[in-house]
Amino acid sequence: METLKLRPSTDVRLAVYVAPVALNLGPSEEVVFEGHPSWRAILSFYFQGLLAIFAIAAIAGVVTAIGDGLSGSLVGAIVGIGVVALVLAGFIKRIATVYTITNQRLRISRGFVARKVQEARLERVQNVNYGQGLIDRVFNVGTVDFDTAGTDDAEFRFAWVADPEQVVRAVHTAMDGEER
Repeated sequence: METLKLRPSTDVRLAVYVAPVALNLGPSEEVVFEGHPSWRAILSFYFQGLLAIFAIAAIAGVVTAIGDGLSGSLVGAIVGIGVVALVLAGFIKRIATVYTITNQRLRISRGFVARKVQEARLERVQNVNYGQGLIDRVFNVGTVDFDTAGTDDAEFRFAWVADPEQVVRAVHTAMDGEER
């Protein structure tokens, strides 16, 4: 796999256009892992969303039935708009989150329009743990938690990643390479 390495630019206009597309890597920095939340994990998001949509549609159906008669078109519109919004939200949530492990740092980038980026240097990482619930194990997804020295950032985690054990191994490989 060929990695794109960018040097910090003095041209501010270039940095604005390049930053959302590529990670600015240091001179000896290499990407070890890069990924998004797994599509399999997004299925639980969709399932919960569908339950909420059907509950709202049922309430709307009861309210219109009590009033002047059942309006099937209202309930259908609620379900249709809800499903489209749900699918779009899940897709954006998945593609707008990028998890990156390099041989020097961990990075989480979230957001489509507004962006939130969290980074931690590998030498600051003290513990790497992962967890999987029953359904997570069925879909082979999970959450990888990182404990870092000197921070109280309890939310530094790669959520909904496919094969979390592989992600933990990638972190350990990067950390072993850094110690040499």
